[in-house]
Amino acid sequence: MNIKRWFAIAILSCVAFASCDVIAQAPQVKKLTAPEAKDHIGEKATVCGKVASTRYAATTRGKPTFLNLDKPYPSQVFTVLIWGENREKFGNPEEKYRDKQVCVTGTITEYRKAPEIVVSDPQSIEMQK
Repeated sequence: MNIKRWFAIAILSCVAFASCDVIAQAPQVKKLTAPEAKDHIGEKATVCGKVASTRYAATTRGKPTFLNLDKPYPSQVFTVLIWGENREKFGNPEEKYRDKQVCVTGTITEYRKAPEIVVSDPQSIEMQK
C-alpha cells in the first residue's frame, strides 16, 4: 500500500514540476517601436506607434485596409494590413485607429522593403491611452 501511495505522489510531483517548467520557459514576445521592426523580419513581436495615415482600398483586389505607423504613406515606417475578408471584425478600422497610439502583435513580414504585420483578429491591435 505504501508503494502505491509513494508512486502516485512521485508521478503527481513530476507532472506538477514539468508543467511549471514549461510555463516558465514560454518565450516572451518582444515589444518594438515601429522603426525597430525592420530589424526583426520573420519574428513574432508587438510593434507600437501612432497611426499616421489610413486607407481602405475597396476597389483593389483583396480589399485591404492599411494603417501606417509613425509617418503617412508613402513614407510609412511600418504598416498594419487588414484584408477585406476580415475587415468587418474591425468595424471601420481606418476611422477607429486614425491618429491613435496602437500596439499590434503578430509576425513581422516585409512587403516592398517595408515591415508589416497582417492581422485578422481585432485582439491583435491594442489602442494605447
